[in-house]
Amino acid sequence: MSASSPVVVGVDGSESASTAVVWAARTAAARKLPLLLVSVVHVPAYYYTEPYLVRGYGDDLKKAGRAHLDSAEVLAREVADEVGGLEIETKLHEGRIAEILLQYAPTAAMIVLGSRGLGEFSGALLGSVARAVAAHSTAPVAVVRGRTLDGRPPTEGPVVVGVDGSEVSEAAIATAFEVASALGAQLVAVNVWSDVSVQPSLGATADDPHWRSIQAAEEAVLSERLAGWIEQYPDVEVQRIVDRDRPVRVLSEFSERAQLLVVGSHGRGGFKGMLLGSTSAALMGTADCPVLIVRPKSAG
Repeated sequence: MSASSPVVVGVDGSESASTAVVWAARTAAARKLPLLLVSVVHVPAYYYTEPYLVRGYGDDLKKAGRAHLDSAEVLAREVADEVGGLEIETKLHEGRIAEILLQYAPTAAMIVLGSRGLGEFSGALLGSVARAVAAHSTAPVAVVRGRTLDGRPPTEGPVVVGVDGSEVSEAAIATAFEVASALGAQLVAVNVWSDVSVQPSLGATADDPHWRSIQAAEEAVLSERLAGWIEQYPDVEVQRIVDRDRPVRVLSEFSERAQLLVVGSHGRGGFKGMLLGSTSAALMGTADCPVLIVRPKSAG
């Protein structure tokens, strides 16, 4: 495989993982990155009490894992034939799913997972695994979920990025611009500020001057955060949205017409050292398109 950071995708033979492979192959091809398909088999500890059991069961799991990789490679090559060349490699591991995938994080462009799998004992990528990888990975983590057409994730619509002025948000913006440029997609930058604390006595309606001042300040924050990236990516059409509402609700609504939703691993309202914020965690389970969760390198 080339020296470029690969797009790493977890493979377990499930329908969800197959959808993730399609999305990962298309994304890797668009960004001119290699694709690494990874399957992990796990032999439960109690099998080791009987050596003949662990040998037989382990061999069966490895055969199944290899079959899953072969099927995923065929699927990835079909996508490559449609969108252009793609360098593909496969790896079979034995161990804990999340632990193995996290080993790739330091050198991966991103890690891609299906939203659900077949079950822990068959080497699946469960929601709990996706959450663990998203919480601890230093590389961006894409959870491929939501609407599909003939088993394929959406290829139309904008890339939507959540912006809140935090360091984590800045990392999400950088990734969103890069992906939008590669995909030739519009970028919708959304700043939702319902987490701003205002005393009720200062007014609670949108027309109140105190709310309007906060709205203006948040619009300025959004423009400031986007300015440098707009200059760097002049090919990307940008739409700005500033709203006072719950971030999960607004971003979930945008996901219904987006091809990708990009968010930071946690935002300005999270506790220091938080591994996965409430907004990103919720969107992993509610978004109607793939969700890309980004963590700044300094937080790794």
